[in-house]
Amino acid sequence: MYPHQIERLTEALEREGLAAVIATSAANVFYVTDFESRDAETGAAGRFAAWAPGREALAGTAKEAPQLLNALGVTGGRIGLDESRLTPAARKRLTAALRGFTVVPAAAALATARRAKSPYEIECLGRSLWIAEEALNAVLQMLGPGVTEREAAAVYQREVVKRDATPLSLGIAFGERARTGLPPPTGRALTMGDLVKFDVGALFKGYCSSVARMAVMGEPTEPQASAVEAILAGLEAGIAAVKPAATAGAVYEKVITRIRGAGLPDFQCDRVGHAIGLEPHEGPTLEAGEASPFESGEVLLIDVTYFHGSWGGVSVRDTVLVTTTDSRVLNRSLHGLVVLD
Repeated sequence: MYPHQIERLTEALEREGLAAVIATSAANVFYVTDFESRDAETGAAGRFAAWAPGREALAGTAKEAPQLLNALGVTGGRIGLDESRLTPAARKRLTAALRGFTVVPAAAALATARRAKSPYEIECLGRSLWIAEEALNAVLQMLGPGVTEREAAAVYQREVVKRDATPLSLGIAFGERARTGLPPPTGRALTMGDLVKFDVGALFKGYCSSVARMAVMGEPTEPQASAVEAILAGLEAGIAAVKPAATAGAVYEKVITRIRGAGLPDFQCDRVGHAIGLEPHEGPTLEAGEASPFESGEVLLIDVTYFHGSWGGVSVRDTVLVTTTDSRVLNRSLHGLVVLD
């Protein structure tokens, strides 16, 4: 575990008055131990991990939790239990096994610790994003009339794996199919005039990336071009609003206001992004009323989507690092509409 993680976890436990914490989700176990055991469907870890300030984390099974705490020198007091991926029955069994301790929920404390990323984490997140963008660029190079969504998705997967990462999401949709959130690739072939929506990601050394971009086969229609321009204006307004001590709610308001003023007056969206890290979706969520201030080191996705009933939809997403004084976009690819010949 790096000094940054130790400092963040120690502060989190001190705030909650905890003698130790037991991590159960794959992301939290990885955070405290660097041990990766991710279940693709549930996000649960194959093993648990116990950690106390000043001690090395120990991994084991749920039945071994009391022994892990004893090995850490923790024999009583308040213990934080990461309930984020436990079923009610599993949580009850584990709490019963920890008789002699006062067991309290700790998922929120762990999430708070993970919000500000270390330099190493930021490097991994940047690399993961670069891999996704390089793979997406390879898809752009092969697109043309007659290419199917499945063929494009196969190229994306191959390019991600070639760069020692794992594809995370695989949304590549042509034309009218772009009006749904994340449709699985089909045999639908690209034709002239189609918008192409990419919603893809990668997993590199445990860290996630997610990127959304738009292309069009041939020249866009006026409604398509206008919608893309308005959504991009909102994205850029959101990026400009990110800085230390700003709030997720304030970023949300900036994005919505800018899009409505840029040509989509009836635009509505419940949220315009969230944080990213060891999980594709971390807190805070960029939504109305979210008042917790950003910290230096947080990595956020500004994510703006618009669906149109007839010709499809528009989705753009950039990754933004909160710095000590401002913010910095981690994407290397441009977020404008790509016109395919």
